[in-house]
Amino acid sequence: MNILFCGDVVGRAGREVVTQHLPHLKKQLQLDFIIVNGENAANGFGITKEICENLYESGADVITTGNHVWDQKEIIGQIDNDPRLLRPANYPAGTPGRGSNVYSTKRGQKVLVINVMCRLFMDPLDDPFVILDKELSGYLLGRTVDAIVLDVHGEASSEKMAIGHSFDGRVSLVVGTHTHVPTADAHILDGGTAYQTDAGMCGDYDSVIGMKKLPAISRFRRKMPGERLSPASGPADLCGVYIQTDDTSGLAKNITPIRIGERLSPSFPKD
Repeated sequence: MNILFCGDVVGRAGREVVTQHLPHLKKQLQLDFIIVNGENAANGFGITKEICENLYESGADVITTGNHVWDQKEIIGQIDNDPRLLRPANYPAGTPGRGSNVYSTKRGQKVLVINVMCRLFMDPLDDPFVILDKELSGYLLGRTVDAIVLDVHGEASSEKMAIGHSFDGRVSLVVGTHTHVPTADAHILDGGTAYQTDAGMCGDYDSVIGMKKLPAISRFRRKMPGERLSPASGPADLCGVYIQTDDTSGLAKNITPIRIGERLSPSFPKD
């Protein structure tokens, strides 16, 4: 199975680069399944129903989120009605929405996607390790589902790495989101799980993690609130990871970072 995961979409520039490239990436890479993290898609903070629909129309099968999932209040009343929009599974019981779901590809393959949020330097949610054990308990990779993807939304690289090694061999891909900077550690772990600490963002990299530079710099220099942060609007890069899984085991055969744009060094699967 060929799977593409796109990192955090930041603002209009991020949305446009994703919707521009997804259709032809789907054809060129013969993608069976596409996941997009959309938690910063609405002007840098949260996501809306309209943006979800635009991403689905462009080819996204699932949208994951993170700590900004509730920033657009309208989504609270809509997320229960959209099985393709996930929020972190380790929110407390009773929180609207779902943290995982099983989806079918056009070829009839089943893909389990789980979205969790880390706790170091983040909100004190439920233990992601415990939640992942619980979410995975009813599934067996290569038997009951053909692929399993974990979006691990977190600040600390150590926590993401610990999750990767903890669930190595039980899932197809563990990929980090949230820091908006693509890491250089894409590889396959000993047990056969593809891993990258952070997929990076889909947005304008002439910025401070996707936001306009001067207001962000001012906050660091003055340590005072100032102009509201807003997404940079220049040419954007699309960043993510591409994996191929074994049709029998569901484990990864390879992983390749995806970087398309003018600012970052390009990366794309070889023919």
